[in-house]
Amino acid sequence: EETASLIDGPVLYRKLDVRDRSAQMALAAEVAEWAPLPIGCVFNNAGVTVSQTAMGSPEDDEWVVDVNFWGVVHGTRAYLPILQQQGSGAIVNTSSVFGLVGWPTQSAYCASKAGMLGMTRSMAAQLGPDGIRVNAVCPGFIDTPWFGKGMSEERVAKLREGSAAATPLKVASSADDIAAAAAFLASRQSRHVTGETLLVDAGSHLGFAPLGMR
Repeated sequence: EETASLIDGPVLYRKLDVRDRSAQMALAAEVAEWAPLPIGCVFNNAGVTVSQTAMGSPEDDEWVVDVNFWGVVHGTRAYLPILQQQGSGAIVNTSSVFGLVGWPTQSAYCASKAGMLGMTRSMAAQLGPDGIRVNAVCPGFIDTPWFGKGMSEERVAKLREGSAAATPLKVASSADDIAAAAAFLASRQSRHVTGETLLVDAGSHLGFAPLGMR
């Protein structure tokens, strides 16, 4: 509702579980009927994680992979026939720096985000002749209320300060930073960009080898 109120123009918003393939297909059909203009972009952005030991519980692992990976598959599959029929469009997937590097307690999350990057590159190669571009944005630490769940204000402040200090730019990225990157990948300004992984992490990936040589 907040997002809809910020949009200057008609907006259709719905709540659904991205793991539900039927719900994704139904929404795509509704969008196609509601919006007579070509669909410019499909932005697969839902994501979850759970802190784990070396391996999480089967239930937690399944939940993380179902949302982060299969949610993207279902969302893309739902809109792909429309994009192919119109002969244009951009697909933007939200992966993560953790899709490129390992991280303790996040095995299922890292696996789901890495799988998304592989799928992004493969789809970009396959769908390019159809006029469809497929790219991924990889956030690092993003300063949102999500990180503060179950934490005291003091602990959140320390997390924010520590994350900013670990980046070359000495800043904690915000949701607006990711939105700007996604908007670029969806726009004509990136019309010759496909199969790309755009790291938006204030440079934190520079501390990882061999990513620092990327």
